[in-house]
Amino acid sequence: MYQINNVIMKKVLIASICSLLFFLTSCGGVYTVSGGKADNAEISFVANNSSAITVMVDELEYKVFTVKEKTYRRDRKFKKKAENTIVLKPGQHKVVVTNDQGATIYNHVVFISANEHKIVQL
Repeated sequence: MYQINNVIMKKVLIASICSLLFFLTSCGGVYTVSGGKADNAEISFVANNSSAITVMVDELEYKVFTVKEKTYRRDRKFKKKAENTIVLKPGQHKVVVTNDQGATIYNHVVFISANEHKIVQL
């Protein structure tokens, strides 16, 4: 009689463990989670005085202001201001900067990595 109860108890125990494992492994599903920062690069221009400039990046024209170098050295939070920053795709870009008189003051090919904020001294 004890042997029959032990066999039944073992079978019940094994069945309950198997069902518990089945429920634990079958819960949920496949979830896709994406996160992180956007693949953007930024460029800003620093000069002795704040002035209006025209920036041509790969044949696209932007009108921005330079950041005064004193402000740049003292307070680096200017990088968060959108009016002084041009957002680009990472990679190689031809950058031509002209002042308000139309004179070219910067003409270079610049490589910018993802999530990089490049500061160009004019």
